[in-house]
Amino acid sequence: MELERLRKVFRNSLEIPNELPVDDLEYRGSAQWDSLAHMSLVAAIEDEFEVMLDTDEVIDLSSFHRAQQILEKHGVVLAD
Repeated sequence: MELERLRKVFRNSLEIPNELPVDDLEYRGSAQWDSLAHMSLVAAIEDEFEVMLDTDEVIDLSSFHRAQQILEKHGVVLAD
């Protein structure tokens, strides 16, 4: 359930259609995920999961998989 919430945040922030997968997304791997969209994505993740990412985490958030790892570090359990 939490993992689906993260997928939804990625889809909404990066304007990716529901039928397209996001689990393999990487920063700059799609036209939608540029530096401006990155900051929007970070803000959406922080709002959705009620966490505050530090500067290193914002920079390190380079893929959907890495977002999962960062959230787990903040105590968010991401089970499908």
